[in-house]
Amino acid sequence: MKYLKMNPVAVFAFLMAGGFIGDSASIPLIISNLTNIVTAGYFNLGFWEYAKTMFLPNLLSIIASITVLWIFFRKDIPKHIDVQNLPDAYSVVKNKTMFTLSWYFLALLMGGYFIGDYYHLPVSVFALGGGLLFLAISTYFKASKPLKTIKGAPWQVVWFSIGLYVVVYGLKNAGLTAYLAVAIDSMAGYNDILGIMGTGVLAALLSSVMNNMPTIMIMDIAIADTGKQALAYANIIGCNLGPKMTPIGSLATLLWLHVLAQKGVKITWAQYMKVGLVITPPVLLTALLGLL
Repeated sequence: MKYLKMNPVAVFAFLMAGGFIGDSASIPLIISNLTNIVTAGYFNLGFWEYAKTMFLPNLLSIIASITVLWIFFRKDIPKHIDVQNLPDAYSVVKNKTMFTLSWYFLALLMGGYFIGDYYHLPVSVFALGGGLLFLAISTYFKASKPLKTIKGAPWQVVWFSIGLYVVVYGLKNAGLTAYLAVAIDSMAGYNDILGIMGTGVLAALLSSVMNNMPTIMIMDIAIADTGKQALAYANIIGCNLGPKMTPIGSLATLLWLHVLAQKGVKITWAQYMKVGLVITPPVLLTALLGLL
């Protein structure tokens, strides 16, 4: 942004748009978001089955996000941007061999996910195996340093996730999932539309106030208790989009805000929620329509 010499208002608009679309477009594949992985593993959803079901909701989510973001920020987006100061795109690639190779590797990895689905192999086999293989290749071409990568990994996220599992089962034992199961079952019993929309909105609201990781797990348990596995997809959509209403909705948003602050860009919680609370609801409801 500093090379484009934008004013702070325009910078804020582009940053919020980029942060929002990152989550609103994280629906299509099991590997697109950690919430997807957790739910797919819990309900044993196949890679291809999941992709087919979520294609339309993801498409609607992206279209709705772009539309709502443009309407909200249309006055802040500059009509002309001077790109003269930007360096040539290819010139900033530090290792051109790895850059080219990574595209082929990504295509092979995606193919591996679908092949693994056919043979009922877990996604983790290809995700972890592919990651280790690519780390070895990048080390060979001197594009990365394994020890530095391991030391720099956000291990706190791992411990945070493990802690969440403990919290979730504590809430389950306290009876929260039973109450949620009753609410979900009541909505789904009325009609399919209310079941899908209600489950998605409930997941979104819970995610916005207590983080989407404990929410996705608690809701998965509640949905399993109702026997209505199809509602797991509505839960995923709610837990992917709902967190955008507040900064505490997802760990990714908190990390994103922290990184921006380190770069000298300060976005307050009030500024964030002023956008999130307005933009999220229409996108959420539009995406959920794709499941009907």
